[in-house]
Amino acid sequence: MEELRKFARYFRPYRGRVVFGVLCILFGMIFNLFVPYLVGVAIDELSKEITWDKVFYYPLVILGVSAVGSLFLFWQRRLLINASRDIEYDMRRDFYDALVDQPLEYFTNTRVGDLMARATNDLGAVRQIVGPMILYSFQAIFALAVVLPIMFSISVKLTLFLLIPLPFVSLTVKFLGQQIHVRFEKIQEFFSGITARAQENLNGARVIRAYAQEDSEIGEFQKLNTEYADKNVNLVKFAAAMRPLLFFFIGLSFVIIIAVGVPMAVNGEITAGEFSSFILYLQRMIWYLIALGYVVNLYQRGTASLKRFNAILETEPTISDAEDVRAQPKIKGRIEFRNLNFAYEDEPTLSGIDLVIEAGKTVALVGKTGSGKSTLVSLIPRILEAPEGTVLVDDIPVRRFPLKQLREAIGFVQQETFLFSNTIESNIAFGVNELDAPQNGKSRLTVEKAAAVAGLAGDIKEFPNKYKQLVGERGITLSGGQKQRTAIARAVMRDPRILILDDSLSAVDTLTEEKILHGLRDVRIGRTTVIVSHRISTIRDADLICVMHEGEIIERGNHEQLIAMNGEYADLYQRQLLEEEIEATE
Repeated sequence: MEELRKFARYFRPYRGRVVFGVLCILFGMIFNLFVPYLVGVAIDELSKEITWDKVFYYPLVILGVSAVGSLFLFWQRRLLINASRDIEYDMRRDFYDALVDQPLEYFTNTRVGDLMARATNDLGAVRQIVGPMILYSFQAIFALAVVLPIMFSISVKLTLFLLIPLPFVSLTVKFLGQQIHVRFEKIQEFFSGITARAQENLNGARVIRAYAQEDSEIGEFQKLNTEYADKNVNLVKFAAAMRPLLFFFIGLSFVIIIAVGVPMAVNGEITAGEFSSFILYLQRMIWYLIALGYVVNLYQRGTASLKRFNAILETEPTISDAEDVRAQPKIKGRIEFRNLNFAYEDEPTLSGIDLVIEAGKTVALVGKTGSGKSTLVSLIPRILEAPEGTVLVDDIPVRRFPLKQLREAIGFVQQETFLFSNTIESNIAFGVNELDAPQNGKSRLTVEKAAAVAGLAGDIKEFPNKYKQLVGERGITLSGGQKQRTAIARAVMRDPRILILDDSLSAVDTLTEEKILHGLRDVRIGRTTVIVSHRISTIRDADLICVMHEGEIIERGNHEQLIAMNGEYADLYQRQLLEEEIEATE
């Protein structure tokens, strides 16, 4: 019930439509349930005397009443089913919003396939609660509320005999409904695993082929698929048993009615018309009892999925705007790390970081893999959350900036390049709403200029569709270097106050690197730039270079100063010079 209470908020915008739909159900039931009464009256009247007036009158009246009932049936389905689609739309929107607000670490701990299963299978099951379940529930309730009194008015004795099998119907619905709920919840969880496995295999198709593991992966997926099918078959056994059992107990009702009712009609206790009406009402009640079993099935499936849906919405983002956060003055770009200590799940990653990056300056971070460089730069746009007061922009703690304002001022090229399945142009312009819209009083860079700065313009000219070229999912049609350059162009396109390049030139050759660095020189003027790199050639002209080791800054200075120290930086520089000499002689 708690899940349904939370779900009720989605009905509020459509409560008028739902109420009107329920009223249509009520009026439709009144007209449809009036038909058996008219049939009984017609039989009794025609049994007394057959006239042409009666022959034409009663069929026309029955047809007219049925037509009005059908009209209400049309409107109840249109109103309620449409409302269910609108509610599904709202739920899918909230589901997406909840995911977008989650920090990066959430997606490292949650399988994408599981999220996709909840967004498709589970939401579809929840929608059934809104449309068909409400529709059939109210139809059954209204029908039973109207039919039973009418049947009692025809014959109390006959109706009491009819009620004998009903407790067995209730027990059947209760027991099988519980079994369906438990099994369907497990099936949905298992389906998430299958979706995740399929998603991983599709994304890793190149690796699977490279290691000739196609047959192995097909076999593993086949095992999961077989188990999933077996679980569904097990569920179907219970779902399929519900209707036959209901039919059996309802058929038992017919046996009782015929055994008791026919003698009553023969003895004159009820008329032939009343007996006919009673049978027709019983048929109506049978259909709605079957519908009630279907409703129980939908309810058990829907509530199981609703629980999984609510679990996503109730997950509070660990990185979000505080309630009292306010827009700050326009960001200039001064960055400060003040006695920063940071840990991943209690595992220390950064320790005692004190660093000031003045606005408009370029600072480079170098060091071995795992030294904390990417973690440090990820704290600036709050991709990761630093302790309060340890990361500041323009002398203001980053938590006091609205996330939107902070991140709009930053162009971030991350270590792992991600491109969308779209055109080159759309990927470059992803961070802006319009190509030429003003931002901070300046004209945004055009796509062509951003591509030229990133050293990508020459490659794009070779594409058949130029800037309209589709890059495929995750940019699969581009090389590693082209992906990185597209990401650089995307960051430059935003004209940010702070530009962060996290090892963004690792996949390009030395010549291309020089072109990109040359293009970035003009872009870096007047904006704060933080560069993470393993190559000395990439960062040697930075205003300040910081050498990191095991989460600490162990050396700092410009290129010449660090060489003179003859420490870690100098050793790295000498090793890279030696590597270049060896490559040149090969």
